Parts: sequence; C-alpha cells; structure tokens
Amino acid sequence: HVQLVESGGGSVQAGGSLRLSCAASEHTYSRYCMAWFRQAPGREREGVALLHTSEGRATYVDAVRGRFTISQDYIKRTLNLQMNSLKPEDTGIYYCAADAYGGSCYLKMRRVGFGYWGQGTQVTVS
Repeated sequence: HVQLVESGGGSVQAGGSLRLSCAASEHTYSRYCMAWFRQAPGREREGVALLHTSEGRATYVDAVRGRFTISQDYIKRTLNLQMNSLKPEDTGIYYCAADAYGGSCYLKMRRVGFGYWGQGTQVTVS
C-alpha cells in the first residue's frame, strides 16, 4: 500500500504563497487518484483539489479554484499543491491522500472516502 509524507507547510501572511509536497512510496501514475484535503480548526475535513493521474486532469472546489494548483512530478513520485493568494480561511492541516482507481474519484473526494493518507502539514495564514 502506498505511503504518503507531506512537507512544505508553514505560516504566511494573507496574500502570500506556499507550496506543499507529498512524497509517495511508489509510483501512483494511473494506479491512484490523488487529492489534497484540509481540516480547519473545529471543522470537518474537506477535499480541495483532485488529480486524475492517468489523464493529468485536475478538479478544484470553488473555494480554491484559480488560487491553488495541484500537480504531480512522475519522476520524483511527488504530488504538489501550489497555493497562491492565501486567505486566513485557508488555515488548517493539509493532508495528501490516494485511492485506487475504481468508482468516481470526485465523489470519493467529496465524501472524504480516500483510503491512504499522509500525516498532515499545518498551514497558517494570518
């Protein structure tokens, strides 16, 4: 089973940028759909960006569309999330997740139904 480790979190002022990375223990191309989730204090975990690795197609929730970009480095086996124009409401713990292809990756993201998770990395926007 794939193992995931996030890095790149930190503190930034509103309007700034951060880049998160997620290192996978195996190649995920065409085997897993990959996504970034976040959990703000006192709120439920939510998916924010999804990548269909076989197609390179990305999907974003409305709250981050146009500001966040999800991408994959196939050689380095990393999933990245470039976050620009950050807002205080983007504060939370960000998790990288993977789930084997089968069924709708988008629905699984909306239901927070991914099978493999990293430990999370804190993002604080003030």
